[in-house]
Amino acid sequence: MNDNEERPVTIITGRVWRKKGGKPEGVHVMLVAPDDDSAVRRALESLAAEGFAEAELDQIGDMEGEPDEEPHLSAYQGALEGEVSIVTFDEPS
Repeated sequence: MNDNEERPVTIITGRVWRKKGGKPEGVHVMLVAPDDDSAVRRALESLAAEGFAEAELDQIGDMEGEPDEEPHLSAYQGALEGEVSIVTFDEPS
C-alpha cells in the first residue's frame, strides 16, 4: 500500500469491564492505523481513557465496506475522520 491510498478501517472485537470483576460488555473498536500493533495500542489507550478497567481483545481485521446500521455506521464514519470509535453492547448470557 502506498502513502496515497486510504487505509482501511480496522475493527477490533472483544470484551471490556468497567470495573475489575464486574459484568463484561462486548466491544467493537473502529479506527484507522498504520498497522495492527498501532491499532491495538491506540484501542487499549482509548478504552482506558473512557474508564474501562480491563479489556480482552479477541480479533482484529479490516472492514470490507461501510456498515449498514447504527451505531456501527457512525463509529465507522468517526474512524474515517481519525477518531477511535468504541461501540459497547451487552454480552449474551
